[in-house]
Amino acid sequence: MSLVELIVQADERGLAASGVACLDRCLPLLADEGEVLRPLWSGIADGAETWAPRLAAARETMEAAVISDETAVLVRKMLAAAPSEWSAEPLRAWSDSCSVVALEIHQQFDVVGDRAIGAAGTVAAGAYSDWVERCRTGVADGGEGKPGIGPFTAGPLVSGELRRQIQILEILSETAGAAGLRQALDLSIEGRRVLRAVVSRRTRAQG
Repeated sequence: MSLVELIVQADERGLAASGVACLDRCLPLLADEGEVLRPLWSGIADGAETWAPRLAAARETMEAAVISDETAVLVRKMLAAAPSEWSAEPLRAWSDSCSVVALEIHQQFDVVGDRAIGAAGTVAAGAYSDWVERCRTGVADGGEGKPGIGPFTAGPLVSGELRRQIQILEILSETAGAAGLRQALDLSIEGRRVLRAVVSRRTRAQG
């Protein structure tokens, strides 16, 4: 099942966790990431009862975090756009947006794969929309113009992010309670470590 299909079928718990997990994996872009989103994971476990207040607290913490660049600003905006309402449709729209932005962010740090760099050397907004949607729908180029399933001309960082997004939604649809959320969090922590290592290498190379 494609990522888009999984998002369409997910319930409130799966959608909220999927969106938060996308943000969690992008936290290494913040100079002072700390444990900004950890309380929000607990809010997902309790559902409508604590989601809104935990979300408000996470937003306040994120606003106080040191932002290192424009890409990190996107992470802050993604959290700011999260719906306070514990309802499937607004959570689905938000989760879907988080999925796209997380893939685009990972592509900017990937070592290989399609890029859309402007004249000034920056990535244009929405430049990856075509290949991102092909990755998310599972309709991608298998190489040499042959149809295939999976990331198309995507590097290992994007491929790993896509895989984690799919795995988290599958886990949460199959595993109830705190166990499923714990597995989803573990996957996000793994992805965060990967991106942190890439960001650190790039920082050292530029220094």
